[in-house]
Amino acid sequence: MITLSESVQQALLVAALALPLVGALAALLPAPPGLRGAGGPDRDVLRHGVTVTGVVLVATVVLALAFDHDRPGAVQAETDVAWVPAWDVRFHLGVDGISLPLLVLTALLTFLAALYSYVRPPTGEGRPGPRAFVALLLLLETGMLATFAVLDLVLFFLAFETVLVPMYFLIARWGNGSGAERAAAAWKFVLYTVLGSVLMLLGLLLVGVRAGTFDMVALAEAQGSGLTRTTQILAVLAIGFGLAVKTPMWPLHSWLPDAHTAAPTVGSVLLAGVLLKMGTYGLVRIALPVAPEGMRFFAPYLGAFAVVGIIYGSLACLALVRAGAGGDLKRLIAYSSVGHMGFVLLGVATMTHSGVNGALFAGVAHGLITGLLFFLVGAVKERTGSTDIDALAGAAGAGLYGRAPRLGGLLAFAAVASLGLPGLAGFWGELLAMLGAFHPADGLSRPAFLTYLAVAALGTLLTAAYLLLVVRRICMGPVPAAAPVPAGSSAAASDAEARPAPPALPALPDLRGHEYAAFAPLVALTVLAGLWPAVLLHLTDPAVQLLLPGVVR
Repeated sequence: MITLSESVQQALLVAALALPLVGALAALLPAPPGLRGAGGPDRDVLRHGVTVTGVVLVATVVLALAFDHDRPGAVQAETDVAWVPAWDVRFHLGVDGISLPLLVLTALLTFLAALYSYVRPPTGEGRPGPRAFVALLLLLETGMLATFAVLDLVLFFLAFETVLVPMYFLIARWGNGSGAERAAAAWKFVLYTVLGSVLMLLGLLLVGVRAGTFDMVALAEAQGSGLTRTTQILAVLAIGFGLAVKTPMWPLHSWLPDAHTAAPTVGSVLLAGVLLKMGTYGLVRIALPVAPEGMRFFAPYLGAFAVVGIIYGSLACLALVRAGAGGDLKRLIAYSSVGHMGFVLLGVATMTHSGVNGALFAGVAHGLITGLLFFLVGAVKERTGSTDIDALAGAAGAGLYGRAPRLGGLLAFAAVASLGLPGLAGFWGELLAMLGAFHPADGLSRPAFLTYLAVAALGTLLTAAYLLLVVRRICMGPVPAAAPVPAGSSAAASDAEARPAPPALPALPDLRGHEYAAFAPLVALTVLAGLWPAVLLHLTDPAVQLLLPGVVR
């Protein structure tokens, strides 16, 4: 750990938000002659993207190392200046134990996406060049980082909406499939999110006008004391709808599979790894502390939608992975996100310390693991030309283990991490969310949440089933048919002799240097968070206790 003054921490946070925006503008300009490198202007701008995102990552890591762990619940690196005094809208930034892990996760995934794109830039006939791609990637990073750093409701809404434009173009211009398919998926993403955002804006304005301030810290400290119960219920209904679309909560999830299927690899990584967390972060940061009575009213319904999403996502994945279904591997991971985010929503719905801590932990774990999965799917598609599960099972022949063992082994690792294997990051968040459901907050129906707990536990079994089937089909290859046993043969004939050997297929390229660089940090952090969960829980728990002061669990 390092010690930095408050002013230096403020400067680091402001720089982390401003650098990607300045870098996006600079990416659109030609490089000065003295700064041009080998490879031409395209390589220069891709190198620029890696440099800017790398500097932002360093700034957030230094901010994390300088974080005062003696008061993790308090807002640190705080900047608070008037912006629109008439409405008490302030330029208010800061981080605490809830936002800091998400800030670092965002910077890490964006840097890895830029690094991956430097070697494998998205290409396609008639598509814009790297200059526009890097500018949009950096603009997207600005919106994502700002969402987790701002402490004013109006700024939160502006940051929340900033990500729409760059993500739309990343899907529509650099995605997979035909132009019509990409455009349809991008428009679906925007329309769903804008519809939810309109309602969310109404809810945020209702809270700000009735409470007399848009400051999130002041509203959280008031714990809804300036808002009537009816106002809180209306506010949570409007704000929660907008956040639920982005999460995504069943049945508002239908934009997600299309968006992931059409998005380029780095677009899917950031969409699943960061954008989905913006919805659940808003529930924890705004809805829980600002309108606790409204959240208590809707908590049973939120828990019900959460567990339906867990089962629905798992069943959809089982349907996609069965032989002959023609399922797409990216689509399967998208549906798995619906199930995994269901555990996050269940943890929030319990309104307990353990449940909300579990939701935050599961969100970070999902960002690490699903980001790794989408990177791996991109690597598989690059080698085989397909993400169709049936085609991959056939093209792999003896399986990825036999043709690209390191790639196959890493895909299996990501799959077992995603199913919640103890010792890896995916385990703790789901466990804490279910523990919260076992003892929900006072005033919530314990029989209802025990039912949700039982359904969620069934969902963990279904999750394990479809992910192990994915590993079986893609990594191990098809099961060879048994050879007919000749009459009179010995019953002791070995199984290897009774089954024909799979056809010999040429090896696939295994992991390359840039893939090691992009994947290794996610693997290391998945193991670290699984073996040492306190590294996150010691950050989030004090902040959660401040947001939920009346809860004893």
